[in-house]
Amino acid sequence: MITVHDLHKHFGGFHAVDGASLSIRPGSITGLIGPNGAGKTTLFNVIAGVLPPTSGRVTMDGEDVTGLPPHTLFHKGLLRTFQIAHEFGSMTCRENLMMVPGNQSGETLWNTWFGRKRIADEERALRAKADEVLEFLTISQIADLKAAEISGGQKKLLELGRTMMVDAKIVFLDEVGAGVNRTLLYTIAEAIKRLNEERGYTFVVIEHDMDFIGRICDPVICMAEGKVLAEGTLDEIKANEHVIEAYLGTGLKNKETA
Repeated sequence: MITVHDLHKHFGGFHAVDGASLSIRPGSITGLIGPNGAGKTTLFNVIAGVLPPTSGRVTMDGEDVTGLPPHTLFHKGLLRTFQIAHEFGSMTCRENLMMVPGNQSGETLWNTWFGRKRIADEERALRAKADEVLEFLTISQIADLKAAEISGGQKKLLELGRTMMVDAKIVFLDEVGAGVNRTLLYTIAEAIKRLNEERGYTFVVIEHDMDFIGRICDPVICMAEGKVLAEGTLDEIKANEHVIEAYLGTGLKNKETA
């Protein structure tokens, strides 16, 4: 679904992504791991159009999407979340979900005057969809809470829910487990697996928690110093000498809860 070929992203003399090449197959949950500073988030940002590449190419379903802006990629079904959840704190959780789909009738002044029935019909449909998403994620109890009032783990689930409000094809999740307690982390893992199995979502997941990666991801890709070091199952990655060296000789076995 996604192919990255010889991608580079330079910030002055610093090569955050330095010739990375990889492929994401449709229907997979791919884990992306590596030491801090390996270039994982920068790679996400370039693929998702947040940053332009210095050089290299990104294709989606065979189409060259290199450098396309996030809103264009959004409409093609490529979505991403961030390490720090970007919720609208003054709105309820349900409202956060309802505002995701684009081109809503209520966004134009003309329709607010002459298309009120259409707006009302759309809002009823969006409300029903949002409630379905909240139920799927087992967080219906927070529907009417302000997003600023919920926990960090619930915010991560809400971000995952936003991807369900549109026809997502591939979702990039950046440290979805950061700051999340173990119970909610397992809830997030199960939601990702269900979306993959029941709705055909393709995921790419940056995460440092190896137990989380082992539960849901195959294959796993390891980056270091802006390059792809290895790809395989988690056990194969753990046994790879280059990967062990990238983790300063400690190996991944000692980083399962890092």
